[in-house]
Amino acid sequence: MERRASCHCGTLQLRCTGEPSKVSLCHCRDCQRRTGSLFSVAAFFPRGSVSLAAGEAKTFRRPSASGFEVSFHFCPGCGSTLWWEPERMPHLVGVAVGSFADPDFPMPAQAVWAEDRHRWLELPAEMPVHARNPIKTAAPE
Repeated sequence: MERRASCHCGTLQLRCTGEPSKVSLCHCRDCQRRTGSLFSVAAFFPRGSVSLAAGEAKTFRRPSASGFEVSFHFCPGCGSTLWWEPERMPHLVGVAVGSFADPDFPMPAQAVWAEDRHRWLELPAEMPVHARNPIKTAAPE
């Protein structure tokens, strides 16, 4: 399967092949500030499954709540963050699920940094919830 992700203005586009390794919802305050919303939803694809299809990105690198740096890639025209590279998981690339504009995209398999979750936001009962990030730094063998 091939999916296309794009920024708001459509100038920056990614090609993602195959299924994501995981889809995760993050409540950390950094994601809240980056998205302007209560959380971020990311589809994590193996690094080799993601390629630039159009445009050129600007990059912003910062430390994350987990203690590892993250490089965010965004459109210089409209400012949409399209993908990020977490140092904590160098084998994966996170892609903003909203950038696929696909209401049938798979639901997140987990919620992380729930200690920063807005208390009135209810999550599906079947979704595993972690107060912070589950400890995982290397690719599974």
